Amino acid sequence: MFSKIWSIYLRDIKVNTRDFIALYILLIPILFGFGIQALAPSVTDSTVRLAMLESDDPAKAAYLEQFAVVETFADMDALTARVEQRDHVVAILPEGNSSYILVQGNEPESVTVFAKLLNSYHQLGLNVADTTARFESFGRTESPLKRMLVNISLLMTSVLAGMMISLNIVEEKMDNTVSAVNVSPVSRFGFILGKSMMGMFLAVYGSVALVWITGYNDVNIGQMLVAILAVTLLSLVIGFIQGIANDDVMNAAAGMKMMFLPVGAAVAAVELLSDKWQTLFYWIPFYWTYKGNDAILSYTSTWPQIIGYSLIVLALCGVVYYFLAPKIQKGLAA
Repeated sequence: MFSKIWSIYLRDIKVNTRDFIALYILLIPILFGFGIQALAPSVTDSTVRLAMLESDDPAKAAYLEQFAVVETFADMDALTARVEQRDHVVAILPEGNSSYILVQGNEPESVTVFAKLLNSYHQLGLNVADTTARFESFGRTESPLKRMLVNISLLMTSVLAGMMISLNIVEEKMDNTVSAVNVSPVSRFGFILGKSMMGMFLAVYGSVALVWITGYNDVNIGQMLVAILAVTLLSLVIGFIQGIANDDVMNAAAGMKMMFLPVGAAVAAVELLSDKWQTLFYWIPFYWTYKGNDAILSYTSTWPQIIGYSLIVLALCGVVYYFLAPKIQKGLAA
């Protein structure tokens, strides 16, 4: 029995490595990871950019780099051209024993005020050590935006796992091999399990790749895999339905894209709504997975919490499967 299931899985691997769409889906978690790592800022990164002349005091440039991104230019023409670009860059230029601020005029007030304060603090000789404030750290330096993007990508990976199943079923239908399962040595359950292994592989490998590339390799991987695999079961069921109901790859992929609507709703509920309004979204499995992943990525999760969320997801998936199982059985029997 296991050898037959393994043969179905190996066939899916061969087919997917030859199909561009399937191969692209397999690579998406890696692309997500590198994209997030390149674009998501650190908590300590400043969004204020300052421009200075290379001939200005290097010590002043080093001082300003503690609080802002400093760009230096060889001459006034190059510096002026940089300030006049569409983004918000403020120049600090020497003027005798003092200095002045050069702006384009459309910068936010917060940027210009910040530049003026930094220039004044430098002239007064003030340093971080001179402050009366006390600095405390929780030891984490990643951006909340980065954590949110990684969490969203993990949910999208679970949906893509279902899309992979859908594409593989359509491939079987195009080869007229779905109906052959009724007279083959493998049972329907074995066929379903064999076709699901590719989606499970994508969910596991994609999740591990995402957290490793984005620097979350020290989170509790076991908890994360439990949460991801629970919601992936829903995607696999939907993937089977879409694969059986469609004879075209593009139509099946388009049907699976509808899964991104509840994913977006779950993210919006957690990030934008108060707790009393989030109860309206308890019926969405992705909501519980997103909350669980957020706790894992924040290093505050516990096993009872993750198991509880996963059991809720499995219960919701069971309800979906109860209504969709007859369609899957009918599709395989056709």
